[in-house]
Amino acid sequence: MRDRQIGGLVALRGGYGATYLLDSDLSAQLDEPKCVIGFSDLTSLQIYLWQMAGWVTFHGPMVAAGLNRGADDSHGYDEHSFLQAVSNVAGNWELNLRGNALVAGESEGRLLGGCLTLLQTTLGTPWELDTDGSILVLEDRGIRPYQLDRALMHLKQAGKLRGVKGFVLGEFPNSEPSVKGGPTVLDVVQKMLRPLDVPIVFGAAIGHTERPMLTLPLGVRVRLAASGEGRLAMLEPAVVQ
Repeated sequence: MRDRQIGGLVALRGGYGATYLLDSDLSAQLDEPKCVIGFSDLTSLQIYLWQMAGWVTFHGPMVAAGLNRGADDSHGYDEHSFLQAVSNVAGNWELNLRGNALVAGESEGRLLGGCLTLLQTTLGTPWELDTDGSILVLEDRGIRPYQLDRALMHLKQAGKLRGVKGFVLGEFPNSEPSVKGGPTVLDVVQKMLRPLDVPIVFGAAIGHTERPMLTLPLGVRVRLAASGEGRLAMLEPAVVQ
């Protein structure tokens, strides 16, 4: 982290283990921000970097999960959003979320979040994510509807849904009901989040997706427009010259 010759870090893959980095006195090494890119398990590190040092990071492709499949390819990454996120020093760029608006409307806030399971594990730690005033990104894979219901209820009871200005939700692949005909992930989202009466876009091409993965700069102020496929406007740059 302290090597001035290194300007960015791209995760190799997700899976497991990022939380162990947070036990290594990492906070003493965060005097110079780096461009940290990844998703899934890396969410733990990204939330830590935001809460402890105010680092903007990037919820985007990794070496063996997106970049290896190439630009604009299935299971690959969206080249436009990737390049804009890591190189646009002016801000004021937009992306199509390629989802579906569940609750229409517009709102502004700070883009935060990531993989739901890893976000949930920050609760009770010194780097617990402060979601107040955020546009909250939540995505995951292989999480059954009842598990999603439990996770969202946990966030609600912990006060993490209070003050959220809008939601950008992923596709939640491989998350079919345990019982045929049971509630779906979408049913759970409608039940838990729709009553909050804030803009919601579901099924965005982020994180665990089979489409070209969008890159989201976490920590910048954005405007969420929940209509059609949903759009996200970056109101400030994620990087500086």
